[in-house]
Amino acid sequence: MDKYFRIKEKISSIQNPKIKQIIHLQKSNVRKRENTIFIEGFREISAAIKSDFKIETLYVCTEIVNNNSEILKNSFIFNNIVTIEITKEVFAKIAYRDNSDGLFAVAIPKYLQLNELKLRQNPLIIVLESVEKPGNIGAILRTSEAANVDAVIVCDSKTDIYNPNVIRSGLGCVFKLQVVTCTKEELQKYLKFNNISVYSTHLEGKKSYNLVDYTKGSAILMGTESTGLTDFWKTNSDELIIIPMLGEVNSLNVSVSAAIVLYEALRQRKFVV
Repeated sequence: MDKYFRIKEKISSIQNPKIKQIIHLQKSNVRKRENTIFIEGFREISAAIKSDFKIETLYVCTEIVNNNSEILKNSFIFNNIVTIEITKEVFAKIAYRDNSDGLFAVAIPKYLQLNELKLRQNPLIIVLESVEKPGNIGAILRTSEAANVDAVIVCDSKTDIYNPNVIRSGLGCVFKLQVVTCTKEELQKYLKFNNISVYSTHLEGKKSYNLVDYTKGSAILMGTESTGLTDFWKTNSDELIIIPMLGEVNSLNVSVSAAIVLYEALRQRKFVV
């Protein structure tokens, strides 16, 4: 295995202090306090490395990795990372998901500020206000990456953007995109200053989502799964938009709604963003 990874040490006990630290990192307050996150899976770790996230330590379960030709073939990307080999028992203790591929990394997060965003001339931005479910956030990040949006802004965040389930469900897209967390007041001032139109999906919307102009700088806002956007955006939006519901249900999953509106924006932009 040293042919593929530069193994520094081996850990076989779940009582090892390093393993205990990783288990503690499953708690959001610990991750924030220690300014550390953990990333599980080759695809997700690779995305972080390619986006210049600092990987402090890579943990490898050779019993699992040995059977994965893709990881072994691309192991060169881990050449300069401190690597620790762990047993299958230890990996099972720290793994966050089923059917993992045997790789686990401890990394340093990045927290962008609004004024650090790099936007194109007519940016396309997705905004999530107080969206709570990590799976929905991850799904929206995947769609946003596929749609090549300029940024994803999380307003009045209820969920850590580096929650393991956000990373997993988003296939590591949180590392590929410009993601910012801020308050709604900070965001409103930023959008106004940069002349970016605000289109808020809202049950009180009067205009169908496909009848507004997304070819100019646009921010598409999505609210919580249970209550939608706060009243703040009713008075601070250029347009309240709605996705027509033709059946008995009156709303869609927030990640589905985001995909529908984003791809309408791409259609108007002739799929050139």
